[in-house]
Amino acid sequence: MKLKKLILFTTLISLNSIFSQNNSISGKIYNNSDALPYVNVYLKNNKIGTASNENGYYELKNISKGNYTLVASSVGYKSRFIKITIDENQKITQNIYLSEDNSLDEIVISGTMKPVKKLDSPVPVEVYSPTFFRKNPAPSIFESLQNVNGVRPQVNCSVCNTGDIHINGLEGPYMFVLIDGMPIVSGLSTVYGLTGIPQALIERVEIVKGPASTLYGSEAVGGIINIITKKPSSAPLLTLESYASSWGEINTDIGLKYKLGKTNGLLGINYFNYKNPIDNNKDGFTDLTLQDRISIFNKFNFERKNNRVFTVAGRYVYEDRWGGEMNWEPKYRGGTEVYGESIYTSRWETFGTYQLPTDKKINLQFSANGHDQNSYYGDTFYKADQFIAFGQFTYDTTFGKNHDVLMGVAYRYTNYDDNTTATGSDTNNAPSITHLPGAFIQDEITLSPKSKILLGARYDHNNIHGSVFSPRVNYKWNSENNEDVLRVSIGNGFRVANVFTEDHAALTGNREVVFEDELLPETSWNANINYVKKIVTNSNTIINLDASAFYTYFDNKIIPDYETEPTQIMYSNLDGYAVSKGISLNTDINLRNGLSIIAGATLMEVSTTENGITEKQLLTESFSGTWSISYKIKAIDLKLDYTGNVYAPMDLPLISDNKDIDPRSPTSPWYSIQNIQATKKLNDQFEIFGGVKNLLNFTPAANSILNASEPFSENFDPAYVYASNQGTRMFLGLRYKLQ
Repeated sequence: MKLKKLILFTTLISLNSIFSQNNSISGKIYNNSDALPYVNVYLKNNKIGTASNENGYYELKNISKGNYTLVASSVGYKSRFIKITIDENQKITQNIYLSEDNSLDEIVISGTMKPVKKLDSPVPVEVYSPTFFRKNPAPSIFESLQNVNGVRPQVNCSVCNTGDIHINGLEGPYMFVLIDGMPIVSGLSTVYGLTGIPQALIERVEIVKGPASTLYGSEAVGGIINIITKKPSSAPLLTLESYASSWGEINTDIGLKYKLGKTNGLLGINYFNYKNPIDNNKDGFTDLTLQDRISIFNKFNFERKNNRVFTVAGRYVYEDRWGGEMNWEPKYRGGTEVYGESIYTSRWETFGTYQLPTDKKINLQFSANGHDQNSYYGDTFYKADQFIAFGQFTYDTTFGKNHDVLMGVAYRYTNYDDNTTATGSDTNNAPSITHLPGAFIQDEITLSPKSKILLGARYDHNNIHGSVFSPRVNYKWNSENNEDVLRVSIGNGFRVANVFTEDHAALTGNREVVFEDELLPETSWNANINYVKKIVTNSNTIINLDASAFYTYFDNKIIPDYETEPTQIMYSNLDGYAVSKGISLNTDINLRNGLSIIAGATLMEVSTTENGITEKQLLTESFSGTWSISYKIKAIDLKLDYTGNVYAPMDLPLISDNKDIDPRSPTSPWYSIQNIQATKKLNDQFEIFGGVKNLLNFTPAANSILNASEPFSENFDPAYVYASNQGTRMFLGLRYKLQ
């Protein structure tokens, strides 16, 4: 009898299992009428999940009877939550529609070095998707950032058009640029390393404003820019974007996904060419530097047991650029007959992550890069080599229910050598070699369902400057419905100087570089208050408001002195302090009629105080604003984008207050760069786009280069620059995507 009951019970269980296996949910995922590939689809609080295929189709199988929440999420789109009830032997068809959104549901990693929802991150992180950058296409990420509030690409040289990125008024050397979380662009490459990143491979860009040295170490003083590349497994099979401008610029981005056995690969190529000398301001010099650049990027994801991570990537960039007098040719390179600035850059990078085969979540992250610079600025030769190797182990774990802990050890090696006095003299070469081991820990403590606090600390030991301690505290509170988020942050940053990146003007013109004393590391303390408000109107219009107030105090700030001696640039640590303070506001409005608005404004003051005298920092605006207005005409599938920025006057570097010596204006005017673009989708694979850049045809004053007619004279100066000399131009391009 017992045997019969056992057989009957087993049969019933088996039948129930069979019926359960017949239960499924399937459908397609759309954005308007476009199918969305590679969207994550899963049942909340359940292990059943998948990703939509290249045609937007998904299917979840083997679902037991019960009530579920179906979730669809993808970066750049607002997540959908759908309640579903499953009965026995039921197949449900559920199509899902996602809308574009810079929402609080996006996953970010830059603030805490681990994946977390933007809403849940105690560190404020701004996220920008490829859709944002396509509103105003540019040949490099350097130029693409011009429409991000509080971020300004600064042109540092009228002749060679090099530049760096300013965040909240702090110059490029204070920014840390990462690719997939690994330090790649720093030191020497701060000036020339921001170009050539294939934008076809960019998944998103995350920006953290304020010190991040607790996690990222030296140079992360003013903020970080983390460029996240696409996963090979989820990238389109082929992407192509190419456009040309009426000035003769040609830019092409190619992305190709492929498979080698069980290894997924992603190849990216960027090529930029401009060979059309133009002198619209009639100063005898090229308005835009001529460039020939190629960048090759390759990324591999290796399949491993238990979905452990193993990814390796590499990039190589070569660039030949020159600017100068209109009749300059390569045969004049380094001579005194015709003035030109010619720069050859050769750069390689590699980085990756390997998750150890243990029950604990331990990752080995590594990166290395080499940068070779061969430049002539007139007859001034600059030759530099830089090698940086970095590695770190991180351990991600939890303690109890409320402590989410990340700890790690890191080591960074830097070898920098050039032919300037920064690394010795003519008879005694002394490359700068830096060893920087460190250890860090952070504990994210959940105080309640609505609040958490993040405590972090880092200890580094620089072989030249000794020990550096970097703590931080971050607090986050959110309302019951997550429509209000408040964050308060206090943190410390530090940076070891690299003279070439302090001021590119040290090599242009004919000024002598003077070091008044040994440069000490800079340190900073930052306080930041961030408030986010999400408003949903009765008409389902979504309005996101993001407001911040920031204050940063610097010790040992390195200040280049242009004014004491007109023929010199003198470098020294500030005998006093420097302050960067201000407020910013971002707004993101999405209307149901197809109109979307992203706008922002920053009001700030950046100053230095020495011997009781406070002065504004040069080349720093007190106000800036950005906007991006988009409208889609659904009937003809045409999208219109109007983007722009506006900047308040800034103090400019003169070689003398005497108008007879330097007649240029000591301040820039109010100026605005505005652009318009139309994009027409032809089918699922092709779209064309075109428009006009710099609609107002703004360019700096024609006399920006002092003594342009005598470029080898003592008072020749091309460093008085704040914006590009490139005026209005039209552009036309094509995009192709094969899923």
